[in-house]
Amino acid sequence: MGIVEEAHNLKVLGSGDRVIVLAHGFGTDQSVWKHLVPHLVDDFRVVLYDNMGAGTTNPEYFDFNRYATLEGYAYDLLAILEEIHVDSCIFVGHSVSAMVGAIASISRPDFFSKIIMISGSPRYLNDVDYYGGFEQEDLDQLFEAMGANYKAWCSGFVPLAVGGDLESVAVQEFSRTLFNMRPDIALSVAQTIFQSDMRQILNLVTVPCHILQSVKDLAVPVVVSEYLHQNLGGESIVEVMTSDGHLPQLSSPDIVIPVLLKHIRYDISVA
Repeated sequence: MGIVEEAHNLKVLGSGDRVIVLAHGFGTDQSVWKHLVPHLVDDFRVVLYDNMGAGTTNPEYFDFNRYATLEGYAYDLLAILEEIHVDSCIFVGHSVSAMVGAIASISRPDFFSKIIMISGSPRYLNDVDYYGGFEQEDLDQLFEAMGANYKAWCSGFVPLAVGGDLESVAVQEFSRTLFNMRPDIALSVAQTIFQSDMRQILNLVTVPCHILQSVKDLAVPVVVSEYLHQNLGGESIVEVMTSDGHLPQLSSPDIVIPVLLKHIRYDISVA
């Protein structure tokens, strides 16, 4: 096993001619896909990996400079695809990984037959003529709370992000993976994500994009999915799901897994 594979806890499951890559978002790891994977392994080679900085990765490998921008994660993704000789894949990116996949596809569009974005956002901060959902003051308070008492911040943030029942298994799962992150790494990753602005590169993304979004999401207002649809450079389609929360594949699998499977199996028809 190569250094890239080991560092990212890379797993390749299933059999099939086509490859599907599942990439998780902030505060989770590859376990966030546990409800989806069983539906894929009979028809696809399924690639799972952990983003550097996830609690399951070695914190010594986390380079604060490299991961100060989302490009660092995009380079990792391209290195993983090259390492395991993937010529083309369906890429499913949750949250920040939706944008990571988009960035990677600009330099290597041949690697991506399509990108499925779940709860993705090109910018979290409000701006003139743009609603991202947060003011800078909101983010400063969030970062301050993370820095002051990480565990207490997690306990407050998790139910808001997941939505629904406070006692749900999804809340417990997200709590576990978020707690697993080293606090200084978690703060750095959160700052990189929440302060990112990818709007200017969207028109360079030419691969087809399927934009999936919960109707209610603390981190990503529904209007963001329409913004992505209008500004991506290639063909795109939007589906707003009846799910609640930022991690719908974990918290509302009954709603989200059928939608995901539909978008995995069907391509956007170009009229």
